[in-house]
Amino acid sequence: MTISRTTQAHLAKGDFDAIESEWLGRLGESPDDLDHFVGVARALVGNGQDGRARTLLEMLDEHLKERELWAVRRKLLERAGTLLLQPDKVHPTLLATLKRLYGHRPSFVGLVEAVGLHRAPQDIPKTWEKVERLETLLAFDIGTVVAMEGKGVGRVVEANMGLESFKIDFERIKGMNVGFKAAGKLLRSLAPGHVLRRKLEEPDVLKKMAKEKPSDLLHAVLESFGRPLTAGEVRDAVAGIVTESGWTSFWSAARKHPQVLAAGTGSRQTYSWAESSGDALIEVWKVFSTASPRRKIELLRKNSTRDSELVQRMADDMAKIAAASFLSDPGLVWEIWFSLERGPGAPADAPWGPEALLAQIEPRRLAGGIEDRLLRERAYVMWRERREDWPAIFREAFPLEQDPRALDLLAEGILSATPKEHDRIVDSLLAQPHRHPAGFTWLVERAANDEALRTRNPLRLLQQLVTALSRDEFIPFRLRLLALAESGGTAPRLLAHLNEEQAPLAREAVDRAASLEPYQREALIAALELRFPRLRQPADTVPLYALRSSIDQKRQELQTLLVVDIPANRKAIEEARAMGDLRENFEYKSARQRHEYLNARASGLNADLSRVRPIDPPGDFAEARIGTRLVLGAAPGQTGGDRTLTLLGPWESQPENDIISYESDLGRGLLGAPVGTEVEVSGGRYIIRAIENAVEASDTAS
Repeated sequence: MTISRTTQAHLAKGDFDAIESEWLGRLGESPDDLDHFVGVARALVGNGQDGRARTLLEMLDEHLKERELWAVRRKLLERAGTLLLQPDKVHPTLLATLKRLYGHRPSFVGLVEAVGLHRAPQDIPKTWEKVERLETLLAFDIGTVVAMEGKGVGRVVEANMGLESFKIDFERIKGMNVGFKAAGKLLRSLAPGHVLRRKLEEPDVLKKMAKEKPSDLLHAVLESFGRPLTAGEVRDAVAGIVTESGWTSFWSAARKHPQVLAAGTGSRQTYSWAESSGDALIEVWKVFSTASPRRKIELLRKNSTRDSELVQRMADDMAKIAAASFLSDPGLVWEIWFSLERGPGAPADAPWGPEALLAQIEPRRLAGGIEDRLLRERAYVMWRERREDWPAIFREAFPLEQDPRALDLLAEGILSATPKEHDRIVDSLLAQPHRHPAGFTWLVERAANDEALRTRNPLRLLQQLVTALSRDEFIPFRLRLLALAESGGTAPRLLAHLNEEQAPLAREAVDRAASLEPYQREALIAALELRFPRLRQPADTVPLYALRSSIDQKRQELQTLLVVDIPANRKAIEEARAMGDLRENFEYKSARQRHEYLNARASGLNADLSRVRPIDPPGDFAEARIGTRLVLGAAPGQTGGDRTLTLLGPWESQPENDIISYESDLGRGLLGAPVGTEVEVSGGRYIIRAIENAVEASDTAS
């Protein structure tokens, strides 16, 4: 409660006549200053002057009634009703005041009944809750223009007391019902002059404004909402007035007005309207002077046509920053120079211009500091034009570059100058994609349209693609990689370059790719099965690869089982049966258990031998295959010497002797890996140094 120091002094002295005089003076000047009146009344009550407080409040109440200030009287009753009136008089007095205030509304009487304002008049706190609900509903009375998220602007045409709902005719939906309880949350009443209301009442006026004076329409929008708006919010507000095809031209023209102010960056950038052009210039400079250097570049670009003196002032400030940052942040200096060149003009004799940067700053450092992709590409082009060692600069820049278009420029340059170096980069990306996720993503995207890249190592590229989807390093690129599994993308196109031996491994890689969408996985598997029908066969018909010596051993084992072990066991069963009671016959039970084991073993061997294929010497040693020996060396930063891993079949597997089955997790990961690939074995990291033949001469004979 607000009480002046003078009043406080009067209270301290007990000079109540002076308080009355001050009350009467303020009554004539500011009858709506309820903070003062209610505060003084409560202070009087606190000093034992209850009667005086009521008398003064009655004088205020009579004054409000005479001047028909019913809204102020309604607030007075809420804040000091029990000081002014006897408790049983508060409710009827409030009803009379509300009738004076809202009685002209079409639904007043019905809504009073709907909220139960006539019930429990003695419960004053509950009565005020009902008044609040009544006033909320009256804000949406018949004839009110409202806005609703997703529905646009409409007019309330009916208040149904029985159903407790409002019926609203929106622009596209007529007769939509909104319940009384939901109205306050879903609907927003629009005051006369609000641009959304004008869309309903005078659309032709707004359309003419949008065409002839775009900035006036933008001003009307910003003024209506009373807060800064994003471009998207402005677009929604003028939908139906400005067509989809006309939005770009409207927005470009509207925001050029000198009183339009932009704040923030990107999708969060908002726009507001300054009181005058001069105020706008002051605000722009205020924002500019406290902004970061790169934000200043953006502000200069956005305000380059606003005021020549302001723009030159900005340019001078940025030139000072560039001169001071030549050695500490050359990438920023590069961006400042070209921003000035596009705007007010860069100083021709500046010792920090692009020629000085290209000549004096180490290329890798300069390129790494240029955040603008187009300006970074410009640096690459200028190096190529001016320096003989540009291929080396391109090779050093490639592992650091993230943008696919810039990677295109670098790769094409490297390919034209040193094709072998280009091949080495591709092999490195294929072998260790996690070292340069952006580069690998670029490689897979480019392979969609480059058959030479697809045929280079299709199985390995497919395996690395689906593996990358589940690695943390590729989180920023996951959506781009997922798109490459779609029809027409890299993954489906790789299938045409696989052979029969690679098909099952490709199928397995796709099966295990949990990050693929189910429909993507199903489409790839269907395409694989269409190209390689044998993939549709049951698992027991999938080829099993083994050395010829192992095949001979298994055949001999099966022969021994069929000719020696099983007949001998059968005889043992007959002898045990002849010994009597089978329930307590240990020899019989033991013989039967061995019978089941021998038959299961024979059946399994027979099934495996029916699908076994001998491991033949690999045709080349460009990549890890079944029947190869991998010579591994410790990766950089790892301790330990060289070791070898031999890739054979499950019958030859001896992990303790570094003989690995191609069906093991490690074996699957190694298949298709070329020399130079980094692999993890037993917790250590190794590089494949060489690939050799592991099939002995004795195993190559027919």
